[in-house]
Parts: sequence; C-alpha cells; structure tokens
Amino acid sequence: MAEFLTSTDEFMWSLGEDPVLRSTIVSLMILERAPEWDLVVERFERLTRVAPRFRQVVSPTVPPLPARWEEHAEFDLDWHLHRVSAPQPRTFPVLVNLAEVAMMTDLDRTRPLWEVTLVEGMADGSAALLCKFDHALTDGVGAVALAAALYDELEVLAASEGSKRPSGSVAAQVLETIRHPLTTAATAFDTAVSIYRAARPIAGPLSPVMRRRSATRRLEILEVSRSGLRRAGDAAGGTVNDAFLAAVTGGLRRYHDHHGVTVDQLMTSMPISVRGPHDGIGGNRATLVRFDVPVGEVDPMRRIREIHARTMAARGEKALAYTQLIAKALNVMSRGYVGSELRHVDFIASDVPGSPVPLKMGGAPIRSQYAFSPTLGAAVNTTLLSYVDVCAIGVNIDAGAIPDHDVLRDCLTAGFEETLSVHAAGGGPNPTTGGARPRRPHGAPRRPRRG
Repeated sequence: MAEFLTSTDEFMWSLGEDPVLRSTIVSLMILERAPEWDLVVERFERLTRVAPRFRQVVSPTVPPLPARWEEHAEFDLDWHLHRVSAPQPRTFPVLVNLAEVAMMTDLDRTRPLWEVTLVEGMADGSAALLCKFDHALTDGVGAVALAAALYDELEVLAASEGSKRPSGSVAAQVLETIRHPLTTAATAFDTAVSIYRAARPIAGPLSPVMRRRSATRRLEILEVSRSGLRRAGDAAGGTVNDAFLAAVTGGLRRYHDHHGVTVDQLMTSMPISVRGPHDGIGGNRATLVRFDVPVGEVDPMRRIREIHARTMAARGEKALAYTQLIAKALNVMSRGYVGSELRHVDFIASDVPGSPVPLKMGGAPIRSQYAFSPTLGAAVNTTLLSYVDVCAIGVNIDAGAIPDHDVLRDCLTAGFEETLSVHAAGGGPNPTTGGARPRRPHGAPRRPRRG
C-alpha cells in the first residue's frame, strides 16, 4: 500500500536535487574473504522483506500533499546488487576511491534508492561490500539495525516497517492541553522558543577558510580505540561522543592554524536520535541540532567539558519532540533559502554505535566497517561507526571548502591524539602504549594528494 513520506524523509529526499546537498550515505564493509554470492543475494532479499522501503520508489504528488512511497512495479534485485573484481593495484585505497565515486553519483530516482557492490579479489585476499543508499530510506541508527538482516550470527530483530506506530501522538497532545491547560500554557512559550532556536536562520559559515562549496568529495578514514575515547570522556566528565566531538574540533583548530587563521567558534550540526521503541527501523528518526563549539579552546579536557555542557543543552531542547513539524515547515520553504542555510554550517559530527561483538557475513569474518554520511551543505562530515572496540571515523570532505584533504586528515589525527591523552591525566595508561593512538586502516597507505 502507498504511504506518504514523513516530513523528515521528504526533506532528505528533496535535497537530492542539489549535488552539493545530496543526502547519499555510503558504507564500506571489509571482509576477510569474499562471501558466497548466493548468500549475499539471499541476505539482501531478506533485508528488502524486513524493510519494504527497499522495494519502493518515491512518487511525487500534487502539493501540498507530500510525496508517497509506492511499490516498484518492476522491482528487480539484480538491478541493485553488483559483483566486480577489484581494480589494480587491488589495495585499500582503491576501495576508498570507489566509495568517493559512489558518494558523488546520484541514484536512479525511478527505482528504489539503494545499490550494493561486492568487490572481490583484493591483493591480500579480502573483499569489500560497498553500500550506497539515500538518507530518505533510513538514518544511521536505522541502518545499523537493518544490517542485522545481513549477518550470520544475528536473527532479524526488527519488526516489519510500519507494523507499529506511536499511538495517538497528536490526540494525546490535545487531551493533555484539555486536562492541564495551565501547565501546558506555562510551557508553551519555552517550547516555542526552543523551536525557534532549532529552525532560526544562522550567520555563517563561521570559518574564514572553509567557505566555498562544491559537488566534489574526498573521503578519509581514521581508526581509534573506543575504550580510549571512553576513558578520555570519563576523565573530563563527559561521554564518548563528547570526546569524539572534542577531537574533531581540535583537528579543525589545527587546520585553521595551518592556514594562519585563528578561529574561536565553529557551527556544528549534530544528529540526535529520537527513535522510539515503537518506531520501525526504516525512515529518519533523528533531528539535526545546530550549536557552536569551542574550537579555540586549546586544553582538551576543558574542551570536552564545555562540549558536554553544550551537547546536553542541545539534547534537552523541547524542539526535539517537534522534528516532523520543523521538517514540514522547511519543506514548503524555498529550496534556495534552505540550501543557503545548510551551507552556513561549518561541519557535521555523528556518532553511530555499531556491533560490540565480531560478526560474519556469508561465512566471511567482517574485519572492519566504515560509514560516510552526507555533508548536507557543510564543509565536512565526520561519522564515527564503532565495531567491537574500534571507532572508524569516516570523513566526507567537500573539496571546494577543503582542497587540501590530506592536511585535514593529518590535523584530525593530531586532534584525536591530543584528546586521547586526556585519560592519562586522569590516571589511565599513556595512549602511546595503551593501544589508543589513531591509525590508518589495515592496508591503507597514505593516498597521494589530489586537487
């Protein structure tokens, strides 16, 4: 049955009209060896049953009605699944290059918004699964849940898309207003102010360096110890996410220093999940909150503490309950205005928890996983995806804003080293001997700089 897109899903889908804002998500799964192809096909067939969005297309309607999800009349799994041999020299950098091309190439909007390529024959015997899908299908947390359909060790835990819905959200708000009019009136002003803060126009970008925007993307990867980040966060009274964000901002400070520019604050956009227990695993159940971060704070412990205070304030915003309402308002605004506002954000940072245990797919052990989220108009998006005790940092760089992506990579590496050293001050092991130093993935030599 056809179903209207939610306001947030439609917002993400509509961004695809602009290559700079395109909401494509790309992931790389590295396997110790190539899985059996028949099993790969079987697992993705199962995924499309768990999440019917992967068999549907977006069908525009007559405004003001939102677009609709409709079953693709000629859905063919073979159109979405591909199998190729690794290009020469069959080393890790060629996989990153393939991911870059996927990030810059639009999906066929007349078909379901995803495709997957199995890359076989790597020089070290490994293989890779390159996945690409539109953000309208699901958010990062939803994607991790959907991936359960692919793994050998896990049964499909998620219910079918749309099988459960939050009960009576609008009606419940009306009843609450009738039953407690004074209490509701007392909080209405605070809620309105919170919504304004979430959707207000902002000046930016704040960076005097990362200002130009383009459709060219460069991808970089770092790996750090999750326990190392956790110890750093604990030592400063924060969280893993606070330590992650502090490391990214430390790297961005160094990048500006490299260009001879001093910057005190940058505007970030951070996804916050509002996914509830009754939500399906497809669709977007996250909202982007914007706030400035203390890039100029050179002490990593104080930076973690300040970021913790600001992220806690962002998570406490009453506007989070009105994500769909805000998205609906954005959907009726001029695309030019919305695009301009998105370009005012300096960077995006997203923390996505993955599996804490090793996994296999089609009998092949999964070595590592990386996620690259869209820039959505920002200069760079850094996405942390954890796997066992490794945090893989996928860095999606707008080459117009940051043409020297190798410099940014080295600055981010230094930012993580600085942040990981915080736990030593709190009594933990030195990061240079405790396995917490940032590193490149196995088999990933430094890539030559490309303009």
